[in-house]
Amino acid sequence: MIAIRPGLTRYARLGLLVNAVLAIVKGVAGVLGNSYALIADAVESSADILSSVIVWNGLRIAARDPAEEFQFGYGKAEALSAAIVSLFLLAAAIGISVEAVREIRTPHHAPAPFTLAVLLGVVFTKEVLFRRVAEAGERASSLALTADAWHHRSDAITSLAAFIGISIALIGGKGWEPADDWAALAASIVILVTAVRTLRPAIAELMDRSPAPAVRKAIEAAVTALPDVRGVHRVKVRRAGGTFFVDLHVQADPGMSLHDAHIVSGKAKSAIRAALPGPTMVLVHMEPEEDADVARGPAA
Repeated sequence: MIAIRPGLTRYARLGLLVNAVLAIVKGVAGVLGNSYALIADAVESSADILSSVIVWNGLRIAARDPAEEFQFGYGKAEALSAAIVSLFLLAAAIGISVEAVREIRTPHHAPAPFTLAVLLGVVFTKEVLFRRVAEAGERASSLALTADAWHHRSDAITSLAAFIGISIALIGGKGWEPADDWAALAASIVILVTAVRTLRPAIAELMDRSPAPAVRKAIEAAVTALPDVRGVHRVKVRRAGGTFFVDLHVQADPGMSLHDAHIVSGKAKSAIRAALPGPTMVLVHMEPEEDADVARGPAA
């Protein structure tokens, strides 16, 4: 059975609640304060609500035990939800940039000063939320939580950009009104970069890309350190959610009995699980050392 990482969904629920409150606050303040950057920020927070729902459900599905139809578990639901959240970020970046350009070309009044206080509160709230969720995502090696955390950071960045733009517009006076919209345009570029940053590892996991070389080296070192092991090769590793899936060939004494080979296989599995930072499923192929050259041929 694949081990479950409990408690992760509470961070998605927390993000859902915070995003809902901030979307309303920023939307109202943007309309009353004549700030498109703040309105764009509210739109981005509204997208965050849906993103948090997706992350929440992705983590919930990934926590299910393996079933007859999904014998390797549901771990990839995390990577899938991370990819969807990243695509939402891309869409938000494109939408904000288009509207920002339109607002730059349209004469309008400068934003109201009170919007600065709103934005400072948003930046503080979102940065705190980013740090908490990012820490949880790193601790649990969760792509979905990490993507959600960077969504919070992107919201903090757009709010900070809006704060700078509105400040310039207010200080500069007449003729500087578009500074607010230029800030929204700059923020959209940051969001775009963030989206690409979170999308790439999600796609890599969905495509079963191997983890960092250090993971494979740790596996080989752990197994070769066993006294009855004479060689290790064809080590394959992939990851789904927080679970490692390892497949490898272990060479032993050709005269070893099947019973003893089974014991060595069990020791190899235990050594690998102890060497990797997370739940691990291991498949060990035992073979006599004399067949090493044959075994290194084309994979089946």
